[in-house]
Amino acid sequence: MLSALWLFLWLSAALNAAAPPDSGLLFPRESSSRELKELSGLWAFRADGSPNRNLGFESAWYKSRLSETGPVIDMPVPASYNDITQDPTLRDFIGWVWYEREVTVPTRWIADDGLRVVLRVGSAHYYSVVWVNGVKVTEHEGGHLPFEAEIGTLLRKDPTMPCRITIAVNNTLNLHTLPPGTIQYMTDRTRYPAGFFVQNINFDFFNYAGIHRPVLLYTTPKAYVDDITVVTDFLDNTGLVRYDVSVKGTTSAALKVTLMDKGGHCVVSSNEASGVLKVPNVNLWWPFLMHENPGYLYSLEVRLKATDESSTYEDVYTLPVGIRTVNVSSTQFFINNKPFYFHGVNKHEDADIRGKGLDWPLIVKDFNLMKWLGANSFRTSHYPYAEEILQMCDRHGIVVIDESPGVGIKDIRSFDNVSLTHHLTVMDELVRRDKNHPSVVMWSVANEPAAEMPPAENYFKTLIMHTKALDPTRPVTYITDSNFARDKGAPFVDVICVNSYFSWYHDPGHLEVIPLQLNTQFENWFGKYKKPIIQSEYGADVVPGLHNDPPLMFTEEYQKVVLQQYHRVFDQKRKKYVIGELIWNFADFMTTQGIIRVVGNKKGIFTRQRQPKAAAFILKERYWRLANETGILPLWTKYPCPL
Repeated sequence: MLSALWLFLWLSAALNAAAPPDSGLLFPRESSSRELKELSGLWAFRADGSPNRNLGFESAWYKSRLSETGPVIDMPVPASYNDITQDPTLRDFIGWVWYEREVTVPTRWIADDGLRVVLRVGSAHYYSVVWVNGVKVTEHEGGHLPFEAEIGTLLRKDPTMPCRITIAVNNTLNLHTLPPGTIQYMTDRTRYPAGFFVQNINFDFFNYAGIHRPVLLYTTPKAYVDDITVVTDFLDNTGLVRYDVSVKGTTSAALKVTLMDKGGHCVVSSNEASGVLKVPNVNLWWPFLMHENPGYLYSLEVRLKATDESSTYEDVYTLPVGIRTVNVSSTQFFINNKPFYFHGVNKHEDADIRGKGLDWPLIVKDFNLMKWLGANSFRTSHYPYAEEILQMCDRHGIVVIDESPGVGIKDIRSFDNVSLTHHLTVMDELVRRDKNHPSVVMWSVANEPAAEMPPAENYFKTLIMHTKALDPTRPVTYITDSNFARDKGAPFVDVICVNSYFSWYHDPGHLEVIPLQLNTQFENWFGKYKKPIIQSEYGADVVPGLHNDPPLMFTEEYQKVVLQQYHRVFDQKRKKYVIGELIWNFADFMTTQGIIRVVGNKKGIFTRQRQPKAAAFILKERYWRLANETGILPLWTKYPCPL
């Protein structure tokens, strides 16, 4: 078997995760009271290639330096491990891999027992166990959300020891993980060697694994700001910031809450832990291309002072705040009471060599391309993206549909209570992490589940109602490709998001059917549910540089005509109840190997290396035209279409 330990750890986490998180998870920021130590760089690494993938636990690799128990290689963090080496077994490895790094912790962090020292992992795919100096400090299930542990007390037990951090990560997917999968053992010894197995999945992107986002140490005082929740509104020219500050480490603390404008000037302040701040002459947060000053952010500074019998603690944390509202009617989506039309993209965290690893040059390049394109929005298909990306969206005014990793839920066994409990926990963690981002305007709980199965009705009703209870200020959806008449979850969503690939997966090569079938799709969904609709995916694969006229599948000409046919129908329906269009995909991305994929999915309007295909120029012309039709400014003068 792959690992009985893996199953035990997973079940333990599922049971322990049933309760909502009892603490905040604020993004680490330096201040006068907080310090950071980045641990990005090279880590020691080893994959556990034993038959049951369990040798590392049986031999307790975490109790000593990893190099003392066998060979190690250098592994960059953050990065997926799959494409780093020339070893094909590592590229497709399933099971436990081990990371280790020794860190020098500043002496003052250890000497000051009034200081918390926190180890934080931005994300690791999929299941993680963390030790410090051989002592387990935390474990976490899920590949796209952060987790952390306080380690100061442990470090102070022996201040002379270096801080040795060991992280074991397992990318195995089962029927109750998100995303789900199955392990299939091949027992025919005439065809497969002993122990041969494959990981089966029902999603169309490569199952990259490893430590994908930064690992760091940060400090807070013993009494500290644990969480901040902000909900915004406005009335006429006055902004309203409803805030709630959670404090830990003390039962009584003095607080000073100050809202500052972009220039750092105090706008309004309070001494209460919760309340409403009234902002005169408010600068609203507006999407890109909808206002001359998009992405305006205030700063909410929270200062804490607390005293116990021996010490005084002071903490400072600053949260960016965008003041805006989101509302939905039966036919429209509103931001700040103005109709908003999504003209954007679907993306993936995916690139050459680093896989899903956080990469700042790539992030900045992608934002430049989106703005060149005239895109005002994207969906985090099919999992939560890095917090750093959402912060960029806040600053640039790019609107986000924030999606959970609930992709590939196709097996009826993945709708049971164990799966639902875990899915609810994931939504707890996602909302807790992203609730304060003004760019996030809608939650997506899943992508293309088997929503016609009978258990789906209770599953999605519970999941969607739970998410709405966590955050009543944002609409909730999931992405469907089901038949409109049999979709069990559609009655509970606020916005219908539909994926369809007419003339590609359906009637391949027949471009002429697109207008009729797309029109029928929209009329059916709106006729039954009377809710606004986003075309959340559409497109066609293109091998870059492949041409043919008349258009043939996989040529650049074919992708152009597919887009143009869809756009004609969008233009008819957006005047009624269609509120957005998101192309699949922004860029080509890697998938598992298969006979319908030639080195990955080629539906991008950009190559994986971010070079434009012909369709990118079609979309750019359209998006800038839409911006001028749906924005509130004469945008050709403010934002001329880039040449």
